[in-house]
Amino acid sequence: MLASSLPPLLLLFLLPTPSPASSPPRGVDLEGTPLSHLLLDPRSGTLYVGGVDHLYQLTSDLRVTAHVRTGPQLDSPDCLPPIVANDCPSATPTHNYNKLLLLEEEAGPEGHGAESGSLIVCGTLFQGICEKRSLSNITELLYRTTNPVDTQYVAANDPRISTVAVIVTPDGAGPTTGRGGSRMRLMLVGRGYTKGPGDIPPITTRRLFPVTPPRRMFSQEEELGKLVVGSYSEYNNHFVKAFAHGKHIYFLFSRRDMWHKKEYRTYVSRLCLSDRSFYSYVEVPLLCEGGYNLAQGAWLGNHTGSPALFMVMSAGQASTPMATSRSALCVYGMEQLDTMLIRAQEVCYTQAGRGSSGQEEAYIEYQVSSRCLKLPKASLVDYPCGGEHTPNPIASTVPLTAKPSFTCTSHLSAVATATEAGLTIAFLGDRQGTLHKVLVHEDTSGHLYSSVPVHPNSPVSADLLLDQKQEHVYVLTHNRLSKVSVSSCEKQPDCGSCLSMSDPYCGWCVLQGRCTRKHECERHLQPNHWLWSFSQTDQCVRVESLQPANQSRDTQTEVTLSVLLLPSLSSTESLFCEFGKLPPSPAQITGNNITCQSPEPRLLQATPLGTDHLILPVAVKFGNVTITTGKMTFYDCEAVSRHNQTSQCLSCVSSVWGCNWCPLDQLCSHSSNCPHHHTILNHRVNGLSSCPLVYALQSPALVPMGLTTTVVLLGRNLDIYTDTADYMCVVAVKEVQFNLSASVQKTDDHTHTFTCSPHQFQFEVSELQYSAAVYLRRGERRIDASPGLTLQLYDCSAGQSDCSQCRAVPPEYGCVWCPGSPAPSCVFNLSCSSAASDTCPPPHITQIVPVTGPLEGGVLLTITGSNLGMKFEDVEGGISVAGVDCVAQAEEYHISTRVVCELGPSGKQKKGPVLIRVGPSASGRSTQEFTYQDPQLLGLVPDKGPVSGGTRLTIRGRQLLTGQASDLQAFLGQQPCFIVEEVTDSQLVCQTGRSNRTGGVSVSVFFGKAEKVVPNGAFKYMDDPVITEVEPGESYQAGGRMLLVEGSNLDVVQRPLVVVWVEPETQREVKRKRRRQALLSAKQQGFNHSVTTVSEMCVLDSPSQMSCPTPKVSPQFKVKDLWFQLDNVRVHYETIKGESFVYHPNPELYPLNKEAPDTPYRFKPGGVIAVEGVHLTRAMSRQEVRARLGDEECEVKTLDSTHLYCEPPEAQPNSLDHNDLPTLKVLMGNLEVDLGLVQYDSDSPLPPVPLAAQIGLAAGAAVIILSVLVVILMYRRKSKQALRDYKKVLLQLETLEINVGDQCRKEFTDLMTEMMDLSSDVGGPGVPLLDYKTYAERVFFPGQQGAPLSRQLDLPESRRITVEQGLQQLNNLLNNRLFLTRFIHTLEAQQGFSQRDRGYVASLLTMALHDKLEYFTEVMKSLLQDLVQQYVAKNPKLMLRRTETVVEKMLTNWMSICLYSFLKDVAGEPLYMLYRAIKYQVDKGPVDSVTGKAKRTLNDSHLLREDIEYSAVTLTVLVKNGVEVQHCPVKVLDLDTITQVKDKILDQVYKGAPFSQRPAADSLDLEWRSGQAGHLTLSDDDVTAVVQGRWKRINTLQHYKVPDGATVALIPRCSAGNGVSQVFQTGEKTPMLEGEEEEGLRLWHLVKSSEDPEIPKHRKSSMRERERAKAIPEIYLTRLLSMKGTLQKFVDDVFVAILSTKRPPPIAVRFFFDFLDDMAEKHGIDDPETVHIWKTNSLPLRFWVNILKNPQFVLDVQVTDSIDAVLSVIAQTFIDSCTTSEHKVGRDSPVNKLLYAREIPRYKQLVERYYSDIHSAASGCYQEMNSTLTELSGSFASEMNTHVALHELYKYINKYYDQVIMALEEDSSGQKMQLAYRLQQVAALVENKVTDL
Repeated sequence: MLASSLPPLLLLFLLPTPSPASSPPRGVDLEGTPLSHLLLDPRSGTLYVGGVDHLYQLTSDLRVTAHVRTGPQLDSPDCLPPIVANDCPSATPTHNYNKLLLLEEEAGPEGHGAESGSLIVCGTLFQGICEKRSLSNITELLYRTTNPVDTQYVAANDPRISTVAVIVTPDGAGPTTGRGGSRMRLMLVGRGYTKGPGDIPPITTRRLFPVTPPRRMFSQEEELGKLVVGSYSEYNNHFVKAFAHGKHIYFLFSRRDMWHKKEYRTYVSRLCLSDRSFYSYVEVPLLCEGGYNLAQGAWLGNHTGSPALFMVMSAGQASTPMATSRSALCVYGMEQLDTMLIRAQEVCYTQAGRGSSGQEEAYIEYQVSSRCLKLPKASLVDYPCGGEHTPNPIASTVPLTAKPSFTCTSHLSAVATATEAGLTIAFLGDRQGTLHKVLVHEDTSGHLYSSVPVHPNSPVSADLLLDQKQEHVYVLTHNRLSKVSVSSCEKQPDCGSCLSMSDPYCGWCVLQGRCTRKHECERHLQPNHWLWSFSQTDQCVRVESLQPANQSRDTQTEVTLSVLLLPSLSSTESLFCEFGKLPPSPAQITGNNITCQSPEPRLLQATPLGTDHLILPVAVKFGNVTITTGKMTFYDCEAVSRHNQTSQCLSCVSSVWGCNWCPLDQLCSHSSNCPHHHTILNHRVNGLSSCPLVYALQSPALVPMGLTTTVVLLGRNLDIYTDTADYMCVVAVKEVQFNLSASVQKTDDHTHTFTCSPHQFQFEVSELQYSAAVYLRRGERRIDASPGLTLQLYDCSAGQSDCSQCRAVPPEYGCVWCPGSPAPSCVFNLSCSSAASDTCPPPHITQIVPVTGPLEGGVLLTITGSNLGMKFEDVEGGISVAGVDCVAQAEEYHISTRVVCELGPSGKQKKGPVLIRVGPSASGRSTQEFTYQDPQLLGLVPDKGPVSGGTRLTIRGRQLLTGQASDLQAFLGQQPCFIVEEVTDSQLVCQTGRSNRTGGVSVSVFFGKAEKVVPNGAFKYMDDPVITEVEPGESYQAGGRMLLVEGSNLDVVQRPLVVVWVEPETQREVKRKRRRQALLSAKQQGFNHSVTTVSEMCVLDSPSQMSCPTPKVSPQFKVKDLWFQLDNVRVHYETIKGESFVYHPNPELYPLNKEAPDTPYRFKPGGVIAVEGVHLTRAMSRQEVRARLGDEECEVKTLDSTHLYCEPPEAQPNSLDHNDLPTLKVLMGNLEVDLGLVQYDSDSPLPPVPLAAQIGLAAGAAVIILSVLVVILMYRRKSKQALRDYKKVLLQLETLEINVGDQCRKEFTDLMTEMMDLSSDVGGPGVPLLDYKTYAERVFFPGQQGAPLSRQLDLPESRRITVEQGLQQLNNLLNNRLFLTRFIHTLEAQQGFSQRDRGYVASLLTMALHDKLEYFTEVMKSLLQDLVQQYVAKNPKLMLRRTETVVEKMLTNWMSICLYSFLKDVAGEPLYMLYRAIKYQVDKGPVDSVTGKAKRTLNDSHLLREDIEYSAVTLTVLVKNGVEVQHCPVKVLDLDTITQVKDKILDQVYKGAPFSQRPAADSLDLEWRSGQAGHLTLSDDDVTAVVQGRWKRINTLQHYKVPDGATVALIPRCSAGNGVSQVFQTGEKTPMLEGEEEEGLRLWHLVKSSEDPEIPKHRKSSMRERERAKAIPEIYLTRLLSMKGTLQKFVDDVFVAILSTKRPPPIAVRFFFDFLDDMAEKHGIDDPETVHIWKTNSLPLRFWVNILKNPQFVLDVQVTDSIDAVLSVIAQTFIDSCTTSEHKVGRDSPVNKLLYAREIPRYKQLVERYYSDIHSAASGCYQEMNSTLTELSGSFASEMNTHVALHELYKYINKYYDQVIMALEEDSSGQKMQLAYRLQQVAALVENKVTDL
């Protein structure tokens, strides 16, 4: 079929051919996702692709030529083909997954058509049958059976189970068959285990040719071999590949290692091609170091010239067949593999499986009845492919090990290899759709050199193929077939990139100038023509040197290039040189040297601006191909002089290029000959000293402004100029040039003196002097000037504002102070028209700073003004402050304007001006006055702080503003205290720095050099605060949640803060893009100023505790960190707790009236208000939440995730706002939520109704009542009495529940308060779950003392070894399914085999087979199938109702094993909470210790019906904790017996501890301590006990008159007989009763168990008593309802935990329900009620009811009679919820059923939804179940006492020995397996039984 004729619904498109430069690989998208198999016909290049429901045929360039739809079709894995809808109700349109796609290269003569082969296609449909199609056109079907038989089922019928196959022509297959003489062809198939009709072995042989009737194509025949296994499910091999190599066939697979550690491993097995009986089967495990244990793909290739197996392997998830993304490539040599296989064969043939060291090296696998032998040594040589007498199948225990060649973190899924130039390249596909290329070295190590994205995020199929030319890789992904080149050579533009990518395929073809494969380069055989990164040179052709490297651009010369790796050329071929883009020039080749001519100067491009040279590439070319490139520099001497106009000659002759200067031509040239013949050569020949040059100034360099001045210059080497041009001096001032004519005078030493014409320089300058450049010009020619030759122009008046400054100017400037008009000024001396002033005016002071100073002096005083001296010496010793000398500071002196002096001490407080005297002139006097004062320090706050500093210290004092702020310094000892606030006259604040030690230090303040110390005010450095605990670790964003911080030294902190670092979400987006820079910045800067923080002040509660409210965080911010800032100490939350502090979004609280939030909520006083919300407990506990109703508190009683219950005041509070009604507000930290108005319901009468309204209402009511009566009468006639009773009872129940509702709510809030404490206990020590061994013992052997789990094998040492050998053989027998089923059926057939025996044997078998739970499950299923068969014939609904057979108890044990983890992780906690809630509620009321009846119960038969007065008593119990005695309050009742009191005390003291770990009550005495000497031991019975007739009352606290608040202690009980209180051992039940009964007395506690025996019996049953008894349920039902309402939440929690499908139900439940569904379908049971009953009987009634009634099976707790009575009612409710019959109640219904009548329909829905969700979920959890069972086997097998179990089982064998032997001998299969003989061997070993051996 051509592509053009494809059906229109086929959505295909060919991707365009990519350009070589970019491009994803070429590919075609196909339907049939996921595509699974790819096949290449090597002869034609045709490709075949198999997927889901689709088959494709494509050309090598990916053009689709044919397409076939293979599905969906009507099918079911449970039905045998052909499928007829009526016969197979489970049949549905089913997808066909392609499982096999094989090329049969040679068709037989009976083949359909004369072509040379066929395509074998197998799918999942119709039990995995196969068909043949034409290779040339797949639409042509060559063979397909329409009525397949079971031997023709080939592939796995499950898409998840692997299938592989290989087609072979066996050697020695006998004579040729058929007309064409063709040889036999077989197909060997490996497939995993699937559920389906018949068990197909893991490896089978199928016939392909010849096929003559009655033989069938693809059939598995008796004479063709197969791999026989004992357990198909245990040996569920996951096959990866099958291939033929040499004379053998190999299968590669992974499975669980059944011999050793039960871990998953990869194996290779081998068969001889000629072996049709599988005698030669041998397998060896493969080990890829690093934990890579699961094969994903394989390829048979070559490595270093030898065959090798390349495998990609993944690391499996712990003990499961699930592969992780951690993968590796491992290489195994076929020679080494064959050696290992042969070694295993040899050891098993000739050494009984043991190596030379005695270790087991080989064994028989697959649970078959063969064993390794000791045959003659030559056996393997004589029988290399085995024989009937050789053991098989053989497995090696010694793995073939390899080190990973390559590892990666992406999940590798495919491998193919190729060889290029002797190197091995591996192509690896991964599950991300990438193709990796790995070079595998000789030592099998490898490195990744390229990764090509083929189809992103689409897994690469294991079928990775190379085309015939080995140039492309075909990659099959989810829905695309791609063609990827093996290399990307053509994408590399140059030799460097070509070689640097280290691609073995790529090398640089020098003369072609491209990156190519070797064979693509024409001259690759000649040296240096194809350069390869793996050659010894490993480098490109390159220019080693170039002569000359530098060349003047004005000349042309020969250039010689020395070239490395120059390729050889023929005599007729030549190379060219190409300079830049200029035309190439021919090159001469001499060895490795190439000589060519440089370009003509006129062709060179201009020299770039700003430079003096040009660099051009020099390319060596062959034709248009550049072979290599060098660089040559062309310099420009003219540009050199152009760039330095001030000294052209000097720059020219000193340049690096060797230029010469032509002075007469003003030319810098490369030539040594100038046009005018006078040449100054370059610096290499002393050219620098020959340049014409103005080298100095003869006149002064200082030139005053405004005065006519003559400049004189000196020059040399100027004789060379012979022209008549005039000289001119040029002075450049800023941007102005002054041209001055010059006269020249020549001296004898050839020096020239140039006198410039006089000139007056005048312009404005801001400073005293300005540097102006000066040089000489001759005509237009500029003469070089020495660098730095300048005139210093100056102006005396610039910056000299007063006389002192003017006179301070250095004398060489000639500046004087001229007192002329209009004002005195500083001028040049010749410019002053009057006589210059010799003296200056007196000093003038404008300001002094500071104006105060200490008496001790030492403070620096700054005096500013004018005429303050011309030099420091003028003022030195001439300053006084308030009459006290002030010492001037030389370094701070500024001429005339500023003087700084240090104050001297005054000795007393005084005030006065500052005087300064300059030389002989008069003194200057300040207008400000300076004050000497005496500052005082009075005290400091606080007086301690952390040693790390950060404390803000406030120093109080007087006159603290003495001197300047900069003069003030505070110190703590030697450590500075940094002033942080503006100092006032009375206060100074400083922050302490870090100290290196703790202890007290003095506090001092320096005012300049004057030190003042705080009197009696030492500051104490304390150890830094330490935070050890912070609770809680979460907050809502509103903040305000109080963090309780615990630690030490917290009181030393002045400002404890809790700080949160936040970051805006937008900023996070930006940062995410620059994560590395942000991290680096954070490391360098720490917490910088740009960090946004919010903080709150903490409150100190004690030195070891403080409270910190969490800061509010806006929802737009993300919390980055939280820390505590304790002055200078920063403590991060994460360092305390090891995890980050978490901020949660604020919770949502709903208004009280959701529907109408503005309507007041009606509240009935005495109840509680229930508030609903979401996430209420995510970051808040009950104790932290406050609720306010108006102006009063609403006490929060309980809080859970969705509800808050608070108890408001009895009377309606006042409103806090303008409303008449109070508002309920809930406060959670800073979060305050208004939930609406609350209105109390009042009992006040309604307002009067008008008379007319009353009459109208009465009339209307009468009509309505009459109508209702008529309707009721009609209804009564037609309705049934039962229905009426049912509704009436429900109505009564509802009324009762409403009446007790408020009481329930109050009880519930009390209970929830208690349970919140309990929740914290559960979160602390945890739920007291039993360990697995104890749990198993209680479930397997309930109520049995000395169960086998706890016992040891009691045998004489002389017999132990023999017996244990026998028991081991018995264990082997039990692992034979036939023996086990025969054994069980035989025992069950015996009359003396009781029901108890059946349960006991089942539990023993569970123990014995606990390490093989997969096998145990298979046996159980097999026995259950037999059981189903029995009940289907009778009444199927009765199946599993009771435990009457061994298999039913096996099922109970199996469920218990599988659901242990579910109990531990899910159901255990709610079950424990229910138990604790029941115990708490029961203990709150009186419990009769004799009858077990309680006031608070759910069970009416255990209800204490009498109204007994009692009161609560709180005892103070002395509890010794180490050496410390603590007082623990315990609530008890005054009517409690002493034993009950002891139990309650132990409950409180050991709260949360397992029951088994606390002391027994009867091992302790209760001692009442009153005063110092009053110790009274209390007991249930002593001489003080009250006796009335034959009744003796048990002592209570009330009997002893123990008051509320009494102090008691539990003390260890002494030996009996030390006092009257030790008459009997205390206890609640039988020990006490029996003892008393013997004395003829009857004990009672709260009520007497029956009436006085003296009363005649006929009076007991009087009518009055019967009436009273009948009335009891109605009277006391409210008590039961109250208890029920209080416990309702906990019952719901348990039921939901068991029956919820929000989390996946346990795998065992899904697996077993699936099995029951299969059984129902198999036996044609379509009644859903029957299946429902089966499921109920197998799980809820068999397991969960048992757990609900007996929590002690799971939890380490004590279940008393009163608790057991409550649990029985709850368990019965659970039973009623699981039944399908309608739950109706009437007047005569038991009270227990009435209690939950309203809830049971809701629970029924829960059960039905649970069943239906499991049923509707995808089935096929067998693989997962097997993995789980294997894991359970390994986890708990060590807990089982296997030998004891086997010994106990043997007792039953011994008891029914003859019957068991007879049953085994009568079975034909048993005879073949010699089961009876083996059992006789067991008997002989275990008890020396004489047998018929």
